[in-house]
Amino acid sequence: MVKKYPMKGPFHATDKGLSRRSVLKAAGAAAAAAPFALSAPNVLAADKTVRFLNAEPSVDSVRAMRFAAAQYEKETGIRVQMDSVPGGKAFEKLQASIQSGRPYDIATLSFVGDVLLLANEKKIVPLNQVISKYDWGPRILFPMQGDNYWYPYDYNLCWVNYRKDLYAAKSLQEPKDWDSMQGNLAALTGDGENQLRHGIVHPIGSNGAANYTAFGYMWANGVELFDDNWNVVLDSPEILPKAAEYLDFMADMTQYMPPSPMQAGWANLVGDFQGGIISHTPGTGRLIDQMNLTMPDQAQQVSSFLFPSKDGQKFAVNHGYDGWVVLDTAMTDEALKFLEWFSDEHLINFLHSSPVHYQPTRLDIYEDPRWQSHPAFETFGDILAMQKRVLEDPNVIIRSIDTEGPEPDVRAGKVFRSYALPEMLQDRILNGTSATESVKAAAEKIRKVIAT
Repeated sequence: MVKKYPMKGPFHATDKGLSRRSVLKAAGAAAAAAPFALSAPNVLAADKTVRFLNAEPSVDSVRAMRFAAAQYEKETGIRVQMDSVPGGKAFEKLQASIQSGRPYDIATLSFVGDVLLLANEKKIVPLNQVISKYDWGPRILFPMQGDNYWYPYDYNLCWVNYRKDLYAAKSLQEPKDWDSMQGNLAALTGDGENQLRHGIVHPIGSNGAANYTAFGYMWANGVELFDDNWNVVLDSPEILPKAAEYLDFMADMTQYMPPSPMQAGWANLVGDFQGGIISHTPGTGRLIDQMNLTMPDQAQQVSSFLFPSKDGQKFAVNHGYDGWVVLDTAMTDEALKFLEWFSDEHLINFLHSSPVHYQPTRLDIYEDPRWQSHPAFETFGDILAMQKRVLEDPNVIIRSIDTEGPEPDVRAGKVFRSYALPEMLQDRILNGTSATESVKAAAEKIRKVIAT
């Protein structure tokens, strides 16, 4: 049986999962917007080959996947063909394969709305037998009608990375609230060692970088977008003041940021930190893994903390996730066998290809000696311990725009892609609109977005 864990945030774990009506309604809306039809017939496999669409294209991750594929072919005679694409291109590539009549057998996805659509179209199959073998962390399975249609392999959470050496030089402590956060940024902006250094960068443009990295403080401060009936509560009497406080805090922080946060993106989050232009950067463990390959001495000076609330009573991480789905094809049975074999024999080896970034979703992995044997546990033990605490501490909030609402639903995905919340930041920071009016405008846009 899958071990039940209380859900943090708006989703509720129930034995029945989502109602059929909510799933059909959400998937129908998504299907209307899908750029490719998903009804093309499958082509029977011409040979014993499982086609795997991999959306983790880093050299080490691809090497780990191909090593597992070679080992599986040696043991079973079944070939596993690995095709790798950037994560942002995976769903488009998968749709094209379905339309062509030659769908992939296994694919990587990073958006619950995409899983919802494919499940409703009966293009993917339940993974209950594999899922039931393990204990899972909170807010990661997203069951649909009681069935689990994907195998999540990492949490992909966003926190704040910082320079330990700079903190030590100024005798600073990790911030516990917004005042101490701003105090640390002020102390490390334009100091004597580097007059050009800034405190942090937070993208505020209408892009995925802003959606993913700019709202951790907002979640920590208790902001929610929807109630349990999908009513927008962002501008409600309870939530509006908390959201307005967040906007004013972000506006105050711009004095410690490099110029033009509207133009900032993924490259700035990584490059500016590696180049010493900023002392803090929001992101995942991917930054640390990358630095450890090319500048290990500097990587060892990096640590991380969670987004604090205004009063320091709560902390948050912005949710992210990656997982695999198995499609309904002539090779479904073989694909399921490979996924189960891979999960037992090679998953940890794959996670080790980016050990700080690939935070395990399965709780049993944290106690597995194979997982703990990686050198990262010695070098970055404080960060890995923090990751585990995130899953256990009731004062840590795990939220994101695309997982808002009472259940997995394309309405949250529409809000994510509408950039209503980055535009809320732009109204306050760039246009000089009051925080209260900026929140109200964002709430109205969200209502219009989910109504279409």
